[in-house]
Amino acid sequence: MGKLSSAIAGEEAKLRLGDASPFSFESLIELAEAKSRMPWFAPTAGPAEVLSQINYDAHGKIKFDTSLALFALGPGQYPVVFSHLGTYFRFPVTMHVVHDDMAREIVFDDSYFDMPADSPARRLPPGNHFAGFRFQESRSGDQRQLDWRTNDWVAFLGASYFRAIGDQYQYGISARGIAVNVAQASQLEEFPDFSHFWFEAAADTRSSAVIVYALLEGPSICGAYRFVLHRDKGVIMDIDASLFLRRDIERLGIAPLTSMFWYSNTAKPTAIDWRPQVHDSDGLAIWTGNGEHIWRPLNNAPRTMASAFIDNNPKGFGLLQRDRDFDHYLDGVHYERRPSLWVEPLGDWGEGSVQLVENPTDAETHDNIVAMWVPKLAAQTGQNFRLRYRLHWQADEPFPSPLARCVATRLGRGGLPGQDRPEGDRKFVVEFQGDGLAKIPFGVRPLAVLSSSRGKLSNVFTEAVPDGKQGHWRAQFDLSVEGREPVELRLFLQLGDEALSETWLYQYHPFTSEPLASAGQESSGLISSVKAV
Repeated sequence: MGKLSSAIAGEEAKLRLGDASPFSFESLIELAEAKSRMPWFAPTAGPAEVLSQINYDAHGKIKFDTSLALFALGPGQYPVVFSHLGTYFRFPVTMHVVHDDMAREIVFDDSYFDMPADSPARRLPPGNHFAGFRFQESRSGDQRQLDWRTNDWVAFLGASYFRAIGDQYQYGISARGIAVNVAQASQLEEFPDFSHFWFEAAADTRSSAVIVYALLEGPSICGAYRFVLHRDKGVIMDIDASLFLRRDIERLGIAPLTSMFWYSNTAKPTAIDWRPQVHDSDGLAIWTGNGEHIWRPLNNAPRTMASAFIDNNPKGFGLLQRDRDFDHYLDGVHYERRPSLWVEPLGDWGEGSVQLVENPTDAETHDNIVAMWVPKLAAQTGQNFRLRYRLHWQADEPFPSPLARCVATRLGRGGLPGQDRPEGDRKFVVEFQGDGLAKIPFGVRPLAVLSSSRGKLSNVFTEAVPDGKQGHWRAQFDLSVEGREPVELRLFLQLGDEALSETWLYQYHPFTSEPLASAGQESSGLISSVKAV
């Protein structure tokens, strides 16, 4: 068995640990591959009649005793606390601690948790009731001197979902280990689970990194994951994943991101809510393999929409929260502080597409947005994928374009002041700001390079926004279109042969009385293909 350090041995007095057995990432990969060749059996959940009573409020009252936290005495800076099963987290997850290449299971015990005397969790039968975990802030404090017992910075909870705070100390957007058949009409979406976690004891007490391993299991896929989590300004995660397919998958989503977009000032329905905007993310940013920077504002679509942005070896993509002005939200939950999440591929990802799925929602309680990488290569039974990528949880994308960026998208009635406004025509005002636009000579206007997948464009012009801010310009145009199928718009600013701005893409859904398209009907945009599902 390898010898446990005194610090890890000290955990044994607090947490019940099982027998030691050899462990390595290579052996975990072998286990995932072996399981992929075996029949899949759904994990056993706790009794539904009890779990259904551990709702959001009841679950929030079940607190892990921080005095029992893994690594509370070291090694490393960041203690681990555990989450209990509940209505939304029904499947138990097995936890292990690793030291000197030996793993020991952390055996569940009710005494680890403080809960009210009448908590429905007390009626669960004996067994493993761990649902997830959190890493707490540093025991040695940070620049804000946060109490580690009450502040955490990363959480893994539910299926393969996980999230982290950004440099504004806020949770928001989530990531997933994998996405299987999101918005796929021919197959139901699957939600594979991280069924086992292993926490590696830190070798250096001063290290700002922690290492976690995970086993992913689902009906169509098995996987082995290695997470190296860095707590710095925001959070950075280096992820190494080996995936093995049990059966064919129509849409395999790599590095999937999940967020919420209810509405923004772009197209807010009248009096839908007292707040000006409600969203965790306001747009999809892509840095393509050929170096183009793309900004695609999000929609609360009238029906589920899936857009594919074809690429080869993308440099990165992410769901961002660009609008950081409190007055644009006016909410005490501080949507303006929600982290952006950027995916940086490490190595060759080949051909495929960044895919964006937008689902309709009528409330802020639903995560209705998914962004992910979908390989061009068909995901078939017996295939395996080895992928490495880095996740950046911070306020902004880590590799911003030197070009001017889109700062606002506004819609209104088409036509010109003092003239008849054609019914159904839509005016677009797209604002850009950046150093390149600030250098335009006085009296010179940049060109709006504009195109649409259908419809007629008119009244196109650019002008400096009259707010006294250098490099703040807007492009305006009208779109006249018939029918209700979406329109793909593309725009950037140019002077001579030089592009001055990133590329703005937008999917416009006309407001008409015509019937919706049937499921499966397709239309093609200039960069994205749009599929109504």
